[in-house]
Amino acid sequence: MLKVDLHCHSNVSDGVLAPAAVAKYARQAGVDVWALTDHDEVGGIAAARAAALELGMRFVAGVEISITWSGETVHIVGLNIDENDPALLRGLAATREGRDARGREIGEQLAKAGIHGAYEGALEFVDNPALMSRTHFARFLVQQGYCANTPEVFRKYLSEGKPGYVPHRWASLEQAVGWIQGAGGVAVIAHPGRYRFTQLQQGVLFDEFKELGGTAIEVVTGSHTPDQYPVYAQLANAYGFLASRGTDFHAPGEARVDFAALPPLPASVTPVWHDWT
Repeated sequence: MLKVDLHCHSNVSDGVLAPAAVAKYARQAGVDVWALTDHDEVGGIAAARAAALELGMRFVAGVEISITWSGETVHIVGLNIDENDPALLRGLAATREGRDARGREIGEQLAKAGIHGAYEGALEFVDNPALMSRTHFARFLVQQGYCANTPEVFRKYLSEGKPGYVPHRWASLEQAVGWIQGAGGVAVIAHPGRYRFTQLQQGVLFDEFKELGGTAIEVVTGSHTPDQYPVYAQLANAYGFLASRGTDFHAPGEARVDFAALPPLPASVTPVWHDWT
């Protein structure tokens, strides 16, 4: 059985390793088909593709687009995209705008909570200045001893209602799906179990996504708990979605589940890659 991972990040967005190093890490864990899906950025794809091919992996060009839906940030993964598509590139550039200003405001909010120098500290973890994110602040807070790990950071800081939370207005669902489809790709809702939606809201999101041409949802992902796998397998079938799988890898030891430990998709679903291999 092929081991497929279609959700990973490099230091081109908020990961720690360079694209080629992520490819090597995935291959060492037995991955056969691999996608790099950096946040709102495709700059790492060329290096990732070259490394994957050299290592004997099939490579899938991808991206993870931040959107705002019903007042919440939701992530839409695009798979099998043409990373040189002009409309996609313009859309991603527009989505990245404002991250630095948001980062400075996060730093100001944390300073009010008694944590000083957070913006400058977070910058030390940023490889791509256009893509400063909450994850970079989380790594700074762990380094400084405010929290033991990044999940604890997001429980205590940077989330809605907590110190350091600054909302950002991203692209729309329609825009993200349109950019992905225009680039020849397949749109996937990333880690749907992570969003704080009611069952009714989630159903509306799925309905709208399907109406716009969305294809799949992530079922097995490092951002889901094991008890969520069968729930989202059932929902994928109920809505007629294909199922995707990926660690949501950012750094060794940082994810809930690493490449080697992520289980396969349930047999009841149709993989998003079913006609690729």
